[in-house]
Amino acid sequence: MAGARKRGARFALLALCAFFALLFAGLGVWQVKRLAWKLDLIARVEARLHAPPVDAPAPAAFSPADEYRRVALEGHYLNDRETLVQAVTELGGGFWVLTPFETTRGVTILVNRGFVPPEKRAPEDRAAGRIEGETRLVGLLRLTEPGGGFLRSNDAANERWFSRDVAAIAQARGLEPVAAVAPYFVDAAAAPVPGGLPVGGLTVVHFSNNHLVYALTWFALAAMCVGAAVLTWRGRAGRDEAA
Repeated sequence: MAGARKRGARFALLALCAFFALLFAGLGVWQVKRLAWKLDLIARVEARLHAPPVDAPAPAAFSPADEYRRVALEGHYLNDRETLVQAVTELGGGFWVLTPFETTRGVTILVNRGFVPPEKRAPEDRAAGRIEGETRLVGLLRLTEPGGGFLRSNDAANERWFSRDVAAIAQARGLEPVAAVAPYFVDAAAAPVPGGLPVGGLTVVHFSNNHLVYALTWFALAAMCVGAAVLTWRGRAGRDEAA
């Protein structure tokens, strides 16, 4: 009876080792696939970052796959409708200046003109940097950031913005018609600005890529489970021979 219980326990241990070996191996394969996807994504984004700028897509033609594409805009800023969004950059804490830009094609696009420090948040304190009249700019197409920041919701009524939520900002600024407002925003590229503010070109493009490390970890755990199964089986075989 005791021998039967021991054999049953060994078989249960072998089954458990096999189960986890298959599970960990499957997770390793999944991470390899994720690695291939991530490398492809990085390559595509790098190609967009260095490609010549194209016309910004119309609202109906926009696709999330256009993120980080270099685009060119022609038109004029609606400077009286700018919005300040809290930001932390390599220059420190402060605000992004998001200003509606009415293009010559009749589409209004929120443009992140760049960063200003807290002491320059008031428009009159950086009046030299206001761009009036028809102009052309180049920037990166970015996806909207709905809701707010980490544990902080946007509060339009009190002008507290923690994320670049295009729809909410457009509504708060009365941008009409809604169909003519692009569902994305554009990060303006670095360019000389009278007075030096806002500071553009601070977009950080970085994709974490730890999938290879994760894959190797899962495969190592699978190998350990296989090793444990082999040792268990050899131990059983050795006891059977001794018997």
